[in-house]
This record gives sequence, C-alpha cells and structure tokens, in this order.
Amino acid sequence: MKRKKALVVGLAGQPNCGKSTVFNALTGASQHVANYPGVTVEKMTGSYRYDGTKMEVVDLPGTYSLTSYSLEEKVSRDFLLHEKPSVVVNVADASNLKRHLYLTFQLLEMEIPLVVNLNMMDVAERRGIEIDTQELSRQLGASVVPTAIKEGMGKKDLFKSIHAVSRSGWSPEPFHVDYGPMEPFLAEIENELSENGVLSMDYPGRWLAIKLMEGDSEARKLTREHHSTPGKVLEFIENKRQEFESKHNERPERHIAFSRYRVADTISRSCVKPKTVSSQPLSDKADAFICNRYLGPIFLMGVVYLLYYLSIVQGYNITNYTWPLLAKFRSIIESILPNPGFIDAPLIRSLTLWFVDSINALLNYIPIFFILFGLIAILEDSGYMPRMAFILDRLFNRFGLHGQSTLPMVLGGIYVGGCAVPAVMSCKGIPDERARFATILTIPMLNCLAKVPLYVLMINIYFSEHKGLAMFFISTITLLMVLPVAKVLTRTVLKKKDSAPFIMEMPPYHVPTIRGVLGRAVERVWLFIKKIITIVAIIAIVIFVLLQFPGLSNERKAYYNTEMDQAKAGFYEKIEGNPYAEYVQGEGLMALVLYWNKYKNAKMMAKGKEAATAINEEFKEENPVFFKIV
Repeated sequence: MKRKKALVVGLAGQPNCGKSTVFNALTGASQHVANYPGVTVEKMTGSYRYDGTKMEVVDLPGTYSLTSYSLEEKVSRDFLLHEKPSVVVNVADASNLKRHLYLTFQLLEMEIPLVVNLNMMDVAERRGIEIDTQELSRQLGASVVPTAIKEGMGKKDLFKSIHAVSRSGWSPEPFHVDYGPMEPFLAEIENELSENGVLSMDYPGRWLAIKLMEGDSEARKLTREHHSTPGKVLEFIENKRQEFESKHNERPERHIAFSRYRVADTISRSCVKPKTVSSQPLSDKADAFICNRYLGPIFLMGVVYLLYYLSIVQGYNITNYTWPLLAKFRSIIESILPNPGFIDAPLIRSLTLWFVDSINALLNYIPIFFILFGLIAILEDSGYMPRMAFILDRLFNRFGLHGQSTLPMVLGGIYVGGCAVPAVMSCKGIPDERARFATILTIPMLNCLAKVPLYVLMINIYFSEHKGLAMFFISTITLLMVLPVAKVLTRTVLKKKDSAPFIMEMPPYHVPTIRGVLGRAVERVWLFIKKIITIVAIIAIVIFVLLQFPGLSNERKAYYNTEMDQAKAGFYEKIEGNPYAEYVQGEGLMALVLYWNKYKNAKMMAKGKEAATAINEEFKEENPVFFKIV
C-alpha cells in the first residue's frame, strides 16, 4: 500500500502566546531541534498522524510581524514564502486579540491557507472576555478554533480543523486590509509587477506591493532577483513612495502599520464583548512592584543571585557525582588502548585520550547547564524574562546594546560565575544585528566560571586581607569595561550592521509547566552536547596535531633516551639488595608502573570500605608481588 505524503503544518505566532504549548500538544514526544540553514535560529520540528496522514509540524520563531528587522522575522517569512506549507496555524492570545491580529493580517495577505488558533481562552474567560469566534471567522475568511491547550480544551477541534484545511487545499478569499488613500498606489504597483510572469506567479501580488511600499529590503531583493527590469520597477516604486509621502504627509510604512491597527481595533470591537470584570489584572498589580523604577532593579538582582546560586553553586556540587562517571569512562577507554612506554606513548593512545579529556572537561558542566537552562525556561514561561529586558534596556541602549542583551550578560557572568558558552548561544534571540554582534564580542570579557580559580589564586597572593572587596571590585570593573567596549564597537566596526527597534511585550504571568521546563532544558543541553562533539572535538584534534608535529628532533630524542637510561640505572642502584629488585628488572619496571596507575585509578573510583576491600582482593590476586610493593 502506498503511503500518503506528509503534509507540512507551520506554527506561527507572537511571543508568549502559548505557541510552544500548542506545538507540544500536537507533536508529543516526536520532536527534533536543529538550526535553520545559514542562521543560528532554532528550528523545532515534530510530527503526528491524523486519519492515516502524517503531519510534519514546524514551530516558527515567535515574531510580532513579518518584516525583515530580525533573524526570526526573516526565517519565518522565508519559510512561508519558499517552503509553501499545506496550512499555517496562527496561534493568538485570546486575552489580547487586538494586538495579535496584526500578525494575522500579514499571514492572510500572503494568501496562505490559515487556521487561527485562539489559545489561552481560559485566561480570557478569567478576565471576563467573550469572543464571537463565528463572527471573527467570517470577517477574516479563515477557520477560527478556540482552545485552552494547557487545560486540554479544544485540542480535538484544532486537529480536525488543521486536517480539513490542509487536505482540501482550501485558500480563503484574500483578506484585504483597507489602506485607504494608499489603495490606488498599491493597485498601480501590483499592475506593474504583474507584467513579469515569474514574480507574480511565485509571490502574491498585493502582498509584494505592500512590502515594497513599506520599503522592505527583502522584498526589494526579490524584485531585483526575479523581475526582468528590476531597475525600472524599483525606481517606479520609489517614486510612488515619495509621491504618497508628499501628498499625505506620512511615511508609507507608518501609514500601513496604523491602518492594520485600525482594522484590528474595528474587528476586535465587533467580535469581543467588553470585560465584565473591572478589577485590575493580577499581572498588572505585580508589575507595579516588579517593574517599579526603584524596586524593579532590586528584585532583578535577587533573581540573578538565585539564578547563579542554584545553577553555579548547587550545579557545581552535583559535578562531584558526575565527574567520577566521566573518569570511569576515561579509564575504560584507557584500558583498551596500547600501553605507553617509559617516556613515550603510541600515537593512537595519545590522540584518543586527548580527545576524551577535551570532551570530558566540558561534559562535566552538564549539570550546571541543565539547571541553568531549566531556570531560564522558568523565567521565559513565567513571563519575567521580558521584564528583565525592560528594566535594563535604558542602561544597555546608551552603550549600543539591546534590552535582550540582558540574558546573555547574566549567563556570561555579570557577576562571578557565569559561562560564555550558553551566553553566546542565547544571543540568537537579540533581533538587533548590531547589538547581537556587540554582545557576542564582549561576553568573553565577563567573569566566566573558568576564570574564578585564577581570581581566587591572585587574590590570595596579593589581597589576602581584603578578599571579599577584591572579588567585588573584579566583577564590578569587568562590567564597567564591557559597556564602553560595546559602545566603541557599535560606533566603529559594527556601525554598518542592521539595527532594529526594541519591541517587547509584557505578557501576563503564567505558572510554568514541568514538562515544558524539563523539555526545554533537555533540548538546549542536547544542542550544547552536539556542539561539543563537533566544534570542540575538531578544535581539540587540530591543537593535538599542532602539538605533535613536526615533533622532536633526533638529537632531542637521543638526549631524553640518555636521561631515561641514567634514571633507570640510578633506580636499580638504589634498590640493589632489595628482595623485590628481581621483579622490576627489564620490562618488569614498566609493568609495575602500569599496575600502580591502574590500582590508583580503581581506588579513586571506590566508594566505601567494602568496595575498597574488593579492589584490594582483585589486585592482590592479579599480581601478589606488585600488590605488596604498591
């Protein structure tokens, strides 16, 4: 029997709309994390079966619009344009419909088969909000499915609607936002574009006309690549932009944005009944303290301290249990490799142990990273992460950074004890390219965990009487150095990089789910492990080759062999007359060294008196004479 071809479902939505929860509900445990080609934006994919058909689900990055400001927006739009999904599920926060319709309009303008998923209906109900979903569906010309996925409500209806739209190839009657006085300009541009068959066939004409009127760089790029006379048509469009601005005294992109908000307000008023509860939402009450000008930074410092304490301090304590496992793994690998000589070792042994040691050195930090990523997931899902960015944006913006540089800075070690690896990994969430590069370049200057032993050593040598003050000074001066360096970078080498406005939603607070937190932590740790196995492993091998070749000259080899012979002769001279001297002659000496090293490693791994006694008996049976010696 021939299997049906898998249908592709795209999940699109603004940040904090419950899109990840919807994705988990649809795909269950069948998920995969990767990166979109050429960028560092995570690509979450999963699958499920419905009515015998396999559905491939792609969780697009959360984005407020489909412009070309950030990587997330570019990735989402490129997927929708070029991958041609069978259906797109637009996940929207039902408790804030008006704001979420802004993205919905852009998806509809792309003439994509769409299912509007009004998620978080339970939150809307608690706020006294009622939505006429049938009227909303009629006005949008798209299927509207209300859900409260966390509560398990509406899941079956969502499955059914996705399947129906994707299988029928249903395309809605193109939804048009009324752009008022701009409509004649859009019609002229659309007519101009329709003269080129390739461009009008591959991309919706009205959508492309709107993006060109916005001055969108990616739309202009598409026109240059696919239009037969790009210079002429782009000049025509630029003239239309200038003509509109001179006639109406308003920039085209501003007019387009306000028109969408106006239509969103009209639809929202006709479909959403007024709130019946007049009391202030709990999230707003909490923000009065958490985002307070004076109390907010204090609360933030407490959160950062707790983040460090649980991940760095307690996570480091857990490594006391994981390190013996890694050491045991190394011992197993060592036991199957060729034995070393007195002053040299086979190349395969040296390379393998160098590789294992390099990987183990980073794998030992997995407990720290697991706790760290789990805590970050809690901050994200609870809604506090945007508040952190909001509180620090004013400070960071003065130095060319972004509000969303907060998390990477915290992870990198604004205070002592961070780690540059997860800090750099988290920079992909910064939409401002200039600020993203500045953050990446300055993070290594912060106080990562690897620098702490050096700090402690130097402080004990030179400032033993003022240890606490010295450590505070180091952490403070580091931040004071990082910010000016970031300012210099954004004013010089990064000056030509694209910049994006700081847009941050303050979502209502939520209680994170255990599954969501653990799932996010496991995904990010696994991504970290994959990077270790690839990048770090390659670098370790390159360094090993540089250390080994071209190697020692024949003269130096002869010198060390002479030193070895003299050392052996001196040892034999000192043990002359010893009853065990005959057992360590010739090859016996190296055998004793290997036996002692193996015994030492075994004793190190032993836990408790019984285990130590068992090891003694094992080694005594293996070689009674060597056992007495060691």
